[in-house]
Amino acid sequence: MKERYYPLSRYLKERFGRRVQRVTLYCGFSCPNRDGTISEGGCIYCVPETLLPAAYSSGMTITEQLNTGTRLLGRRYRADKFIAYFQINTNTYAPIERLEGLYREALRHPQVVALCISTRPDCIGPAVLELLARLKEEKHLWIELGLQSAHNRTLELINRGHSVEDFLKAVELTKAYGIEVCTHLILGLPRETKEDMLHTVRLVAELGLWGVKFHQLDVIRGTRLEALYREGFFKPLELEAYAECVVESLELLPPKTTIHRLCGSTPAEHLVAPLWSLDKERVRKRIEELLKERDTFQGRLWNKPERRQ
Repeated sequence: MKERYYPLSRYLKERFGRRVQRVTLYCGFSCPNRDGTISEGGCIYCVPETLLPAAYSSGMTITEQLNTGTRLLGRRYRADKFIAYFQINTNTYAPIERLEGLYREALRHPQVVALCISTRPDCIGPAVLELLARLKEEKHLWIELGLQSAHNRTLELINRGHSVEDFLKAVELTKAYGIEVCTHLILGLPRETKEDMLHTVRLVAELGLWGVKFHQLDVIRGTRLEALYREGFFKPLELEAYAECVVESLELLPPKTTIHRLCGSTPAEHLVAPLWSLDKERVRKRIEELLKERDTFQGRLWNKPERRQ
């Protein structure tokens, strides 16, 4: 199939000349939206444990996690180069000395070629960015910033604990240090229309971010979102509606924006709805089929007047 969007896999192959896989790492970081600094509840959809690698055991060091992850993923994907992915919770939310020790431990691993730091817009500042800028001189590095929605009313509803303006400031500051930014977007958030979602994508497109990661809204067992779902406050998107929204989002993004993910995944034991999200390959395939059916592609509407309507 003709490639109609620019996936992270292609970017990595172009940069490193071979397949590169991500190894998810857990460092025991907290989140200001959970520890009482901002809130004690966290985002209404979030259960960090759903992101833990299957092979993770309590107390594993960064090196041990990397050794395990590179061995398992290396066999599965025939890869020998990896990204150390600090994904779970807020991975800049600790003293600089601790952050530097953990990041450098990951960078010392002989098979690690890049570092990815996932964090919140309100948890980065000059001290963290100065550290990351130094590390970027040693190996490839980028930051993932969770935005989810460009509507403050939605951010308040889902208890994100930061505003759109906080995100914009964080992007400006991060880019000033020469660090690439990938942002996370959730499609199907409660009370958002398709136009609301596409407005968020238009904002991201205007910012010229290096990467975008799409997620469907999954209802996870035990969350406040599950209670809203049970009460009938919202309905998750159907697969076709989600695929259509991703396709229309891709059309709005610049052609060279790196697409890190077309959809998310939640382990079956934690997922309440939508059940179609259990089959990630089916979701990806439907998005690619729809791109072909519409004979469209990433960037088709980028920098054109109609995208502003």
